[in-house]
Amino acid sequence: MQATTAVERTSRLRVFTALRRPGFRRFWTGMVASVMGFQIMMVAQGWLVFDLTGSELYLGYVGLAAGLPAIVLNLIGGVVADKVDQRRLLIVTQTLSSLIMLALATLVLTDLVEIWHVMVTSFLIGSVQAFDGPTRQALFPRLIEREDMMNAVALNSMVWQGTRVIGPAIGGIIISTQLGASPGFYAAFVGFLLMAVMVSTLRLAPAARSQGSSVIRDMGRGIEFVRSNRIFTFLIGMTFFNSVFGMSYIFMFPVFASETFDSPTTGLGFLNAATGLGALLGTLVTASLGNFKRKGLLLLGGAVLFGVFLIVFAATSEIFASLPLALGLVFLAGLSTSLYMITVMSTLQLLVPNELRGRVMGIYGMTWSLLPLGAMQAGAIAEYTSAAVAVGVGGAAVILFALGMTMASRQVRELGVQVEAAA
Repeated sequence: MQATTAVERTSRLRVFTALRRPGFRRFWTGMVASVMGFQIMMVAQGWLVFDLTGSELYLGYVGLAAGLPAIVLNLIGGVVADKVDQRRLLIVTQTLSSLIMLALATLVLTDLVEIWHVMVTSFLIGSVQAFDGPTRQALFPRLIEREDMMNAVALNSMVWQGTRVIGPAIGGIIISTQLGASPGFYAAFVGFLLMAVMVSTLRLAPAARSQGSSVIRDMGRGIEFVRSNRIFTFLIGMTFFNSVFGMSYIFMFPVFASETFDSPTTGLGFLNAATGLGALLGTLVTASLGNFKRKGLLLLGGAVLFGVFLIVFAATSEIFASLPLALGLVFLAGLSTSLYMITVMSTLQLLVPNELRGRVMGIYGMTWSLLPLGAMQAGAIAEYTSAAVAVGVGGAAVILFALGMTMASRQVRELGVQVEAAA
């Protein structure tokens, strides 16, 4: 009997179908290294900032330093991704990120680091990521076949969900050594560099590039395309409502853990872990669906379930104050949000014209950069009412937008048909 290779065995598992493509396999492997390094960096950075200042406020300042350029520059990053060689641009962004981490790690190791160094490096990483994100999203569809798109999007999401569970634990172990935060930043340096190396091995067919017009005009064309196309307005709108309203429940976890469940440390860890594990399972389920035809139903169902689980979590936490029940509900919320957000992402990738892919994915990425606004609106509602009300409002907003757009637009109701027609 002829021996079966590891790649052949992997391709038989529908969860990992896209990995049978050698180019995507190398890209995905690089992503694992890069995102793991990013997650470890975030833990090391938070610990370092608090160690240097002893101030919770400075944690917010550092987050703002990274978030502002991401919000402002994502659209420009999308334009650039449409104009230049995406492979080379991704090599540049990952190499720059690695060098920034190398500089910060060395400052920490030599005990020369000051808080302004961390602020500057956070701003630089945020700026680079504004170009890196749209470029990744524009490049990987060129490594797969259309029928593998949903699986590839799920596998990319799996990297983020999996490392969100594992990365912070590794970061905590690293920080506990006598060397403190510097090994965490060196780990990020290695992760970013490995991604640059893996991307450099990719061989891609030439792609059409946006030519001629100015950055502002190209940016306007991308915005106008999304605004005038009902399906893209819906998909980007779903991402906006998820970022600003839906995901804001995570920022309320410290309040629930401390005031509702009387478990400020253990409870907080369990709530975050349950959400992450649910999201990871949802990613695995979506990856196994392959080229699922009823994308509209999956998107709408996932969004409504997500909102319902948030509302039930908020209500039952107030009534019963049961941590086990809360863990089950946030686990299901994490699972359902993966179902519909991966469907949003894969549908965007399947429908967007190649010449506009970078710009549309830049707009998509910008909506994810609005997560801090979600924290602000939830915090404001909680301040005058309660954390439960803030979470319930977020869940209701997601449900109302999804149902409203579905009822108002035949194109949205026939989303699966639209994708099949594009294919």
